[in-house]
Amino acid sequence: MLVRNKKTMSLGAVMALTFVGVLILIFSPVFDGKNGLQYSDDLFNKLAKGSSYFVPELKESLKEVQSTDLSGTTIKMENADAAARAAKLLNYAQSKVEVKGVELRISGNLANVLRVVLDDSDAMYFNKGSELSTKYGMDEKDVMTTWWGVLNRVAKEFQKNKKAEQAGVIFEVMRKGIEPAYNFYKIEPQKVSGKALTVIGMLFFYVLYTMWWGYAIFNLFDGIGLSAQKAKFKQEV
Repeated sequence: MLVRNKKTMSLGAVMALTFVGVLILIFSPVFDGKNGLQYSDDLFNKLAKGSSYFVPELKESLKEVQSTDLSGTTIKMENADAAARAAKLLNYAQSKVEVKGVELRISGNLANVLRVVLDDSDAMYFNKGSELSTKYGMDEKDVMTTWWGVLNRVAKEFQKNKKAEQAGVIFEVMRKGIEPAYNFYKIEPQKVSGKALTVIGMLFFYVLYTMWWGYAIFNLFDGIGLSAQKAKFKQEV
């Protein structure tokens, strides 16, 4: 390979080597026993969880369904075991349930059910899943997936019966209560304000590191005579 510009070629080579060196460091377990990607992924999961706690607000919204009666609501679970689990949870929430195979006929107050769901979501959010295991005698994640399945079916029944407002409250409890508690289970929540300098530093490093590789490639190509400049040409007289 013909080197046409030794200065930019040398600069590009140094930049490329330092880029690779830093890349090796990133993939080394030097960040509290984790590599750089694992550390950043763990940090951003903690920050995401820290900004996903809505249980107090959701409990306030239950005023909108305080008088909503579930009597006559019938849902079908995916199988008999799921129906039995759902009945167990609903009974705890002061609801009466008639079980016929996969079918549940529910009687009770919607606000009471959602309040229990939010209490369970709160426990899961703060990684107290053992409380749910003791409470219901089943795995804590099974509890939350069962609640999600029950509420999803109840909300759809409400939609069919033109009770859109009540269905909206249920979907909010699912989206902002159950889902963050389940998805971030066993992750410690952290506020962005407490890690602001770390986050800014990581973002700055990402931009700088990306540009570093770009300039390394630019200088290497310039060193062998390839550039993005317009070719000079002579105009014939």
